[in-house]
Amino acid sequence: MALTFYWYPNCGTCKNAKKWLDGNNIDYTSIHIVEQTPSKQTILDLMNKSELPAKKFFNTSGKSYREKNIKDKIANASNEEMSEILASDGMLIKRPITTDGEKVTVGFKEDIFNHTWKK
Repeated sequence: MALTFYWYPNCGTCKNAKKWLDGNNIDYTSIHIVEQTPSKQTILDLMNKSELPAKKFFNTSGKSYREKNIKDKIANASNEEMSEILASDGMLIKRPITTDGEKVTVGFKEDIFNHTWKK
């Protein structure tokens, strides 16, 4: 099964992840995370499958995160509330997000990609 790769083409981390996927001949469908921001339900599903804390899905170093004071908004938010905030602005989402429908990785660390996505 091909992976779904949510990315932002101008993001260096995303470029590195894409290069890794291409270099390992892994099939994927890329989705521009800002032009086609995942829905609240899709984000909630990704959160649940990832087993990561929901706050790990936020791009905390991004301009939108700082300007919209998201840190305070999510301090006591539920996963559902956080997924709604993320679905409202693709630039708030930590990227890339890679999934095969069962497993999910957020961001790019080569050792995690090797462990999770290498055939």
